[in-house]
Amino acid sequence: MRIQSSHRGDDLRPAIVAALVAIASIAGILFDDFGPSSASQDSGTARMIAAAAVSRAGAIETPSERFVSPPPPV
Repeated sequence: MRIQSSHRGDDLRPAIVAALVAIASIAGILFDDFGPSSASQDSGTARMIAAAAVSRAGAIETPSERFVSPPPPV
Protein backbone atom coordinates (compact mmCIF):
# COMPACT_ATOMS: atom_id res chain seq x y z
CA MET A 1 0.00 0.00 0.00
CA ARG A 2 2.82 2.36 0.73
CA ILE A 3 4.17 2.02 -2.84
CA GLN A 4 0.88 3.09 -4.43
CA SER A 5 0.52 6.20 -2.27
CA SER A 6 4.05 7.39 -3.07
CA HIS A 7 3.30 7.50 -6.86
CA ARG A 8 0.09 9.49 -6.58
CA GLY A 9 1.82 12.77 -7.58
CA ASP A 10 2.95 11.23 -10.87
CA ASP A 11 -0.67 10.67 -11.90
CA LEU A 12 -1.50 14.37 -11.57
CA ARG A 13 1.50 15.71 -13.48
CA PRO A 14 -0.04 15.41 -17.01
CA ALA A 15 -3.26 17.05 -15.83
CA ILE A 16 -1.35 19.93 -14.23
CA VAL A 17 0.75 20.45 -17.37
CA ALA A 18 -2.39 20.41 -19.56
CA ALA A 19 -4.09 22.95 -17.28
CA LEU A 20 -1.05 25.26 -17.41
CA VAL A 21 -0.89 25.04 -21.20
CA ALA A 22 -4.61 25.80 -21.45
CA ILE A 23 -4.32 28.83 -19.14
CA ALA A 24 -1.32 30.17 -21.06
CA SER A 25 -3.12 29.68 -24.38
CA ILE A 26 -6.23 31.50 -23.19
CA ALA A 27 -4.11 34.36 -21.86
CA GLY A 28 -2.32 34.62 -25.21
CA ILE A 29 -5.58 34.68 -27.16
CA LEU A 30 -7.08 37.33 -24.88
CA PHE A 31 -3.95 39.46 -25.11
CA ASP A 32 -4.04 39.16 -28.90
CA ASP A 33 -7.72 40.16 -29.01
CA PHE A 34 -7.66 42.98 -26.47
CA GLY A 35 -3.99 43.95 -26.32
CA PRO A 36 -2.53 47.35 -27.15
CA SER A 37 -1.88 46.56 -30.81
CA SER A 38 -5.30 45.09 -31.58
CA ALA A 39 -7.33 46.77 -34.31
CA SER A 40 -10.74 48.19 -33.53
CA GLN A 41 -13.78 46.17 -34.61
CA ASP A 42 -15.04 49.26 -36.48
CA SER A 43 -11.99 49.36 -38.72
CA GLY A 44 -12.19 48.80 -42.44
CA THR A 45 -10.20 45.59 -42.10
CA ALA A 46 -12.83 44.01 -39.87
CA ARG A 47 -15.60 44.96 -42.31
CA MET A 48 -13.61 43.59 -45.23
CA ILE A 49 -13.01 40.28 -43.48
CA ALA A 50 -16.68 40.00 -42.53
CA ALA A 51 -17.78 40.80 -46.09
CA ALA A 52 -15.39 38.19 -47.50
CA ALA A 53 -16.65 35.52 -45.09
CA VAL A 54 -20.29 36.31 -45.89
CA SER A 55 -19.63 36.30 -49.62
CA ARG A 56 -17.73 33.01 -49.37
CA ALA A 57 -20.72 31.47 -47.61
CA GLY A 58 -22.97 32.62 -50.47
CA ALA A 59 -25.07 34.95 -48.33
CA ILE A 60 -25.99 38.61 -48.72
CA GLU A 61 -24.80 41.05 -46.09
CA THR A 62 -27.16 43.76 -44.91
CA PRO A 63 -25.75 46.20 -42.37
CA SER A 64 -27.58 46.35 -39.06
CA GLU A 65 -26.90 50.07 -38.63
CA ARG A 66 -27.13 52.86 -41.14
CA PHE A 67 -23.71 54.17 -42.14
CA VAL A 68 -23.18 57.76 -41.07
CA SER A 69 -20.09 59.54 -42.26
CA PRO A 70 -18.03 61.22 -39.54
CA PRO A 71 -18.36 65.01 -39.22
CA PRO A 72 -15.70 67.07 -40.97
CA PRO A 73 -12.76 68.15 -38.81
CA VAL A 74 -13.02 71.62 -37.35
